[in-house]
Amino acid sequence: MFELETALLSGEVRRSPALLEDLLDPEFCEIGASGRLWTRAEMLRELPSMPPGASVEATEMEGTILGEDLVLVRYLSVKDGRRARRSSLWRRSAGSWRIVFHQGTLA
Repeated sequence: MFELETALLSGEVRRSPALLEDLLDPEFCEIGASGRLWTRAEMLRELPSMPPGASVEATEMEGTILGEDLVLVRYLSVKDGRRARRSSLWRRSAGSWRIVFHQGTLA
């Protein structure tokens, strides 16, 4: 699961509509560190066109199995000196893991 979470932080995945389609659950939504609510459609439209920017460092990554097909991932991200606590909910559907919810809170 950590590998998938880390992949979503990479510029390669964020700029690829096809890879994003594979990783974002149809019911995906995100509450960003800014407080903005993002839908899957907005992410698929906006992420590939965003400038690459600085790399994101993820530390303190840990996970909790909530059910057979549900995992909660928590970690600390640092980008351009901005720290945020992050949590993601991953769900397995039709044999594939996809992120269904993500939230970032400034630390």
